[in-house]
Amino acid sequence: METTSSSLNVSSTSTDWRGVALSNFALSPFVLEDNLFASVEGFIQGIKFPEGDSLRAVAFCSSGQDAKNLASQADRSAVYWAGGRIAYGCADHHRLIGRAIRARIEQSIGLQKVLLSTDGLDLVHNTGPEPESPATSLPAVVFCGILTELREELKAR
Repeated sequence: METTSSSLNVSSTSTDWRGVALSNFALSPFVLEDNLFASVEGFIQGIKFPEGDSLRAVAFCSSGQDAKNLASQADRSAVYWAGGRIAYGCADHHRLIGRAIRARIEQSIGLQKVLLSTDGLDLVHNTGPEPESPATSLPAVVFCGILTELREELKAR
């Protein structure tokens, strides 16, 4: 589904620039707990590697498909953050990714304005004809829920 009069596809493949800008693939540096990341996608893929793994650092400095491609080398049983191990795909894992998405947008006035410009639109995440993988790090419904919640918070400020 692409942008319609009532929805916006938040994806690197979106035909609406706002969807591309809000995508996790976008090169959009942010800081989370004093750590610098090139993109949310780099964060998502990097936390799949244990702390100290060289591929973790590569992912954190990556964006787009380069970051996504690293996932094939990761063990998807857990993610690693702040010295801890979190079960892959659980609510805590999704909350951690949500914190990264929130940090990215809160640190950019431009992205805040982009997100606010989507008011009245349903945010969707559709990357093509293939169904979403059940092994995805961040299900579309969770991703869009995070953005929608953040948009409502920004509107209330």
